[in-house]
Amino acid sequence: MKLLVKDMDIATGDVRVVIINEKDAALLDLHHEDRLLIKKGKLKTTAVLDIAESNKAVPQGHIGLFEEVLDALNAKHNDAVEITFTKKPISIQYIREKLEGKELSYVEIYEIINDIVQNKLTDIELASYVVANYTRGMTMKEIVSLTKAMTETGSVLKFKKKPIVDLHCIGGVPGNRTTMIVVPILAAAGLTVPKTSSRAITSPAGTADTMEVLCDVTLSPKKLKQILDKSNAFIIWGGAVNLAPADERIIKIEHPLSIDAEGQMLASIMAKKASVSATHLLLDLPIGKGTKVYDVGCAKHLRAQFENLGRELGIIVYTMLSDGSAPIGNGIGPTLEARDCLWILENDSLGPEDLRQKSIEMAAKLLELTGLATEGNGIVMAESILKSGAAHAKMMQMIDAQGAKIKNSNQIKLSNCKYTIHAKKTGIITSIDNIAVAKIARIAGAPRDAEAGIYLHKQKGTRVKKGEKIFTLYAKNSQKLAYAKEAIKQTTSVVIQ
Repeated sequence: MKLLVKDMDIATGDVRVVIINEKDAALLDLHHEDRLLIKKGKLKTTAVLDIAESNKAVPQGHIGLFEEVLDALNAKHNDAVEITFTKKPISIQYIREKLEGKELSYVEIYEIINDIVQNKLTDIELASYVVANYTRGMTMKEIVSLTKAMTETGSVLKFKKKPIVDLHCIGGVPGNRTTMIVVPILAAAGLTVPKTSSRAITSPAGTADTMEVLCDVTLSPKKLKQILDKSNAFIIWGGAVNLAPADERIIKIEHPLSIDAEGQMLASIMAKKASVSATHLLLDLPIGKGTKVYDVGCAKHLRAQFENLGRELGIIVYTMLSDGSAPIGNGIGPTLEARDCLWILENDSLGPEDLRQKSIEMAAKLLELTGLATEGNGIVMAESILKSGAAHAKMMQMIDAQGAKIKNSNQIKLSNCKYTIHAKKTGIITSIDNIAVAKIARIAGAPRDAEAGIYLHKQKGTRVKKGEKIFTLYAKNSQKLAYAKEAIKQTTSVVIQ
């Protein structure tokens, strides 16, 4: 049947959707959620059907196309297209089988992931797959298959230089911006570090958000290879180069459900490492309240899982267990975290010592893992690279190559809209709540407002006197500052005893 295009001037952001009038639907015996094959000349695409109940929405004889379908067909308003009924993707059958507890094969998992990437599954169908993995669990065989499928359905960056090192923290600790210190140390030592990072989803800043304060993080694969040839390293937003693209859609489903299937987390992290052809990987597993790892037993289990998965993928994996009971560094929020990193690279005494020491420890382990430093001497080598200014020089080279915005900590300007919390009594700071601090920083506007966030004047374990500054809250405007101040009243973010 031929229909005329009505441009709905709406984008779904994911799934390809079309709308036809209910009379046309009845004539063709079509129903909500059916799949249609739409053709325009040599171009064709599959879309999910919605049905309009009035001529005002979509007149009879027309088909409403959302932006994703218009783009796929290169169609315009009033163009003629041909529609035919088509079966639902076979991947829906595989999702049903997973819900029933069946172990899926690589071919079945690849079909699901490919349909996710091609936007052929609705949110309900995708949510069913996410929930099936969460409730039924995944075998290591399935996790390996999922990792490979996620890698192969996206771009894979290949580089001539070996070894290729990478690092990752599984999250939950505000201010833990080690990547921006470790990468230039390793690159200055001659290692190749193509670091792709994420933007914040539930935290006040991701590495990509923080690096973006200093330079561009959205670059083409061709540009990245040029940067790597010159600088040995880059730090960019992984979403810009289509690495493991199914992961973004899966995360969007997981977030509102507040679930994080272990197998999916393992595949998500390792697929992105395989996508940059990593040969060596350091994984930071912070342990503490608000992190994804609640105790040492959980950390040891994850360590074994990651190392097993690494062996299957040909990646040497080292897992580091770290203290995640409180924020790392002083700044929380993109601009404040970027300033912390620059202070450390500049060997400025204002740089937070806990972030500095953790970064050196991580860099040292990768230097030893790749054979650049003998076992036990990585710390000395990493310290030397940082103190000599070589890591700072390397970071400046990377920033220049990525389109520098800021190159000096003195150039970073903070918002004048701020509010400082002072100690109500003398004592020891026994805890700083990761969840509460992250929530307050986000209410203040981070990461969307790069300058928003929290600056910790005191760390967990330090002694404070009554009236001393504990932390300063920054926001873009007075309204957001007021919201964040109200949030402070409702939480116990810092405990002094």
